[in-house]
Amino acid sequence: MPRRRVPAASEDVSAVQAVEVRRSARRSRTVSAYREGDRTVVLIPERMSAAEEKRWVALMLDKLAAQESRQVLGDDALAARAAELSERYLDGAARPASVRWVTNQNTRWGSCTPAEGTIRLSHRLQGMPEYVVDYVLLHELAHLLVADHGRRFWALLEGYPRTERARGYLEGAAAAARAPQLPGPRHAEDPAGQAR
Repeated sequence: MPRRRVPAASEDVSAVQAVEVRRSARRSRTVSAYREGDRTVVLIPERMSAAEEKRWVALMLDKLAAQESRQVLGDDALAARAAELSERYLDGAARPASVRWVTNQNTRWGSCTPAEGTIRLSHRLQGMPEYVVDYVLLHELAHLLVADHGRRFWALLEGYPRTERARGYLEGAAAAARAPQLPGPRHAEDPAGQAR
């Protein structure tokens, strides 16, 4: 089974993440992926083209991230993740006093109080892909350094490779939440109100 290390397949994936693609002649149609230490292993059919490989690697990385994000972080793990993101993207400059989930934010994804150094994330983010939660955390960390949404603020987020994708995901989630609920299947009714 040929093996080779490849850089992350999509520009959205952090350059730190190593991806190993393993091709197999016995594998005819299925693609699978799993984490192995600090790398991701993607198993694909040997006959797959380079373009298909790139597409499938990106898809499987997203799928793994979504599965991992369903494992809801507790407040301590959320604070640890915030510290990692601050270190990686903000040179450790943002140091929140607390980071926690809250259930009273139904119109915002997150908020912070710079004077107190507190960050709160909406429980609605739980179950969303990890890169989306990371973006909201990083967004709030940046607010600990710059209060408004001016140029200095957005310059702080330039280093995060999935900013636009995460913002698009959140816009879609917000739009879906505002959409009217579609009624269930309709049945023809007779005048007495009995379904036919």
